[in-house]
Order: sequence, then C-alpha cells, then structure tokens
Amino acid sequence: MTVSAYRQAQREGQDVVRAAVLDAAKRLLITEGPAALTVRRISGEVGCSTKVIYTLFGGKDGLSEALWLEGFARFERWLLEVPIEDDPLAQLHAGIAAYRAYALAERDYYRVMFEGAVPGFRPGPEAVRAAKRTFDLLIRCVARCLESGVLRGADAGEIADVLWMAMHGAVSLEISGHFDQAEAEQRYGLLCSSVLTPFLAPDERHVS
Repeated sequence: MTVSAYRQAQREGQDVVRAAVLDAAKRLLITEGPAALTVRRISGEVGCSTKVIYTLFGGKDGLSEALWLEGFARFERWLLEVPIEDDPLAQLHAGIAAYRAYALAERDYYRVMFEGAVPGFRPGPEAVRAAKRTFDLLIRCVARCLESGVLRGADAGEIADVLWMAMHGAVSLEISGHFDQAEAEQRYGLLCSSVLTPFLAPDERHVS
C-alpha cells in the first residue's frame, strides 16, 4: 500500500509535516495558480485532514505567511553558508553570487517572496522583521567594505539598496526565461560590478 506524504512525514515529526504542507502549497501555487491555494486542496495533496493545516497554520492567511517566511528562512541559511573572505569586496561579490544562486535554486519561493505570487497577501510586522534580517546581511557586507576603505561615497544602506534593485531585476528577468543561464551569469556579474564601480575607492577602480 502506498504511504501518503503526510503519513510518512508524521512518522518523522511535526516539523517535517509542516515542510510537506508548505511544499505542496508552493507546488500548487506555482503550477496551478492562487486559486488552487485552498486548505482543502492542499490537504488532499498532502494526504492529511484540513484540521492539521488549521492547527499548524491557522488557515490560508497563516499558510501564505508561512510560505513567505519559509522562503526567507531558506534564503538566510543560503547566505550564511557563504564562506567568510578576508577581502571584504570579495566577500560582497560572493554574497551577490549567492543571491542569484538562491533565486535559481528556489525559484518558486523567490516568486512568493519578491514577485507577489500570492495576490493580496501582506506579511505581518513580525514576518517583515524576520525577512529584513536577510537584507541586513547585505548591508553588513557593504558596511565592512566602507570601513576598510574599499567603498565610499554613500552609506551602507544606500549602496545596498541600489545593489539589491539591480540584483532583483536581473534574476527576475532570468527566472522568467528572458536570458539563458550562461548569458545571464555574465550579464549579472557585469551589472553588479557596474553598480559598485561609482562607489569604489580610486585604487580599487584601477585594479578592476
């Protein structure tokens, strides 16, 4: 007899049950659209009762926020796995590359996080604060470059903002199919370097 995803997950604990529900919700959302994101439909996909989903998430709104938070939690773990570099500019470029790598590896979550895949969803204050931690990682990388004298001319938040705008625009076009992967990788590196160039110290511009 085939064991449902829920029954299998139940054996391994509530955290895995939660992950199974989120994965099913993400899959339905991306493949069939927001109309498929109902508690009844998700419970049918996972093989659990609707009560399980209400208990874990409190309903559709809670599930939507959980999807958003799960995407940012995965993103944060991805960024924290970037090896620490002695060179702060090299560290920043490693983080820039990790941003694109995450977007390509977790395209569905990226769309939930940044592209409004769940129409009408608005994260609550606590969820916004949790998501902001990932952006703070970028700000800290930029701040380290400023402290070392590699970058200058603006504060860390301003540089991080324009860099994020560039990164998001580039990867959104790529995951929407406007560039092939090899071409997109080269363009992405060129774009991010171009954004940083005005803030580079003169010695660093000469090297680059």
